[in-house]
Amino acid sequence: MKVKPSFLELKKKYLKFISSQEVSSEPFYDKIGQLKKFYLPISELIFKKFNNKKKTIIIGLSGGQGSGKSTIARILKLILKQKYNLNTINISIDDYYKTSKERKKMSLKVNKLFLTRGVPGTHDVKLLSKHLKALKKLSFNSLKIPKFDKSLDDRLPKKKWSHIKKKQDIVIFEGWCIGAKAENKNKLKKPINILERNEDVNLTWRKKVNYELNNSYGKIFRLIDSLIFLKVPSFQYVYKWRLLQEKKIKLRSKSKKIMNNLEIKKFIMFYERTTKNMIKNLSKKANILIALDKKHKLKSMRIN
Repeated sequence: MKVKPSFLELKKKYLKFISSQEVSSEPFYDKIGQLKKFYLPISELIFKKFNNKKKTIIIGLSGGQGSGKSTIARILKLILKQKYNLNTINISIDDYYKTSKERKKMSLKVNKLFLTRGVPGTHDVKLLSKHLKALKKLSFNSLKIPKFDKSLDDRLPKKKWSHIKKKQDIVIFEGWCIGAKAENKNKLKKPINILERNEDVNLTWRKKVNYELNNSYGKIFRLIDSLIFLKVPSFQYVYKWRLLQEKKIKLRSKSKKIMNNLEIKKFIMFYERTTKNMIKNLSKKANILIALDKKHKLKSMRIN
């Protein structure tokens, strides 16, 4: 395996990418320190894992809404390509959300809360499973990966999907609920917020989400070779950082259709139960645990 030696070239590309991701309300702190302390060591671990297996590996990257998963995934991809010459693709579970039409059908059939994207049950798990398995196969041809536009709240037409033409060494599979486990059924009875209390009185939404986690999502997560979990300081920061994420969506979207503060506050209630459960469980079970501080900076890392 040929390793590219130029740190200066890597640093230049890394800083250029970081600058493109910054918004005035929240700059990136200690850029070079973060590169040396976190991104380079994680990339080295991924490289070693690939070298041991000599086949495509899937790296799960999980964390609360707005924790920086997409940005970190792109940084890791940059390093893996630049330093280790590894073909790397980033796949987001968000791009596998069911279409607006499919979720509307589910909301009428199961519970109205399934109209809102996000929780397990609102993804096209059959397509996702098919694609992840195809990427891991030794004989790979080509693949078209879907794209979901959050500003439109719908999947884009197939002509706009990403086309993967060659076999990948590394698949960075990122998403807020990746690696999540189902809860004990008894814990579902007590509502965790006003959304559950007022709009899921008979528990059909909670039970369905839990069922999906225990079944179809569990099968997908078992395809992951190594899991990285970004641990937020507390759930209140999910709201704060989701506001920042919405600003970025507005800057990059042509339609400019984004959620206001009250809409976001309600939106993250859909994620609250699973996110809190993940903070509790994945802090112990993830292969790599990264704690974030209150300034959105990577604070510490633990290899489990």
